[in-house]
Amino acid sequence: MSSIYTGTKQLKNGVEMPRFGLGVYKMTDPEQTVEAITYALRNGYRAIDTAAIYENEAETGEAIRMSGLDRSELFITSKVWNTDQGYDQTLRAFETSLKKLGLDYLDLYLTHWPMPGTFADTYRAIERLYDEKLIRVPGVSNHHIHHLEELAVTANVAPMVNQVELHPLLTQVPLRDYCLDHGIAVTSWSPLARGQLLDNTVLTEIGEAHGKTAAQVIIRWHLQHDLIVIPKSVTPERILENSQVGDFQLTDEEMVKIDGLNRNERTGTDPDTIGR
Repeated sequence: MSSIYTGTKQLKNGVEMPRFGLGVYKMTDPEQTVEAITYALRNGYRAIDTAAIYENEAETGEAIRMSGLDRSELFITSKVWNTDQGYDQTLRAFETSLKKLGLDYLDLYLTHWPMPGTFADTYRAIERLYDEKLIRVPGVSNHHIHHLEELAVTANVAPMVNQVELHPLLTQVPLRDYCLDHGIAVTSWSPLARGQLLDNTVLTEIGEAHGKTAAQVIIRWHLQHDLIVIPKSVTPERILENSQVGDFQLTDEEMVKIDGLNRNERTGTDPDTIGR
């Protein structure tokens, strides 16, 4: 069995999305960014998650071209930033992102945050991009249940992905249950809780039982909960380590122990405070 995880999740429209990928948040050094993404693609990663606000879409595109991989093998995600939200603004922002990436289409395009008063119009623009086949999957990010319910009133095509902060300290079970019931795949950002859990005794002991690190245990926990996971790293050793989770399985008891670490504790912003 290969240790590199290559599983996919079939989304509501039949598109297969890799369940493991590279997040590029806070990759600000251009040369380092290109090197990190190139290394990841060379070592089996096929999904890259960027955003306009990360200011590294051009570097992401450069790494994609340098990889020599066929575009059809890759799954590229980007997001519209808060100051570009609204119907027309989103369409323009998408064009800018596509140009920076040097691509003809995106696999997934997300509303970055549910900006009050504009996020529904933003998603309406994302629906149009989907209708015009400029994106393969329409989605959102950082949407609570009430945001998704609001979109459901007007959307012709419901979001197929919701990317949210999710890790053992913030398990988001009610939101995950809602998304499961409505055919929305969940992607975990900050899946390692920004390193806060890497010395956790429960996780290190479980890791020792499998010959794995605490980070690998956490990533495996996400995967076994049917979540899509996008850990970020610029370090080659860590990029490789994060992907080497395909050769072990957590027991039901171990999963329950990790679930029990939940404190409903965020490392980032609560979506309900955005734009208020």
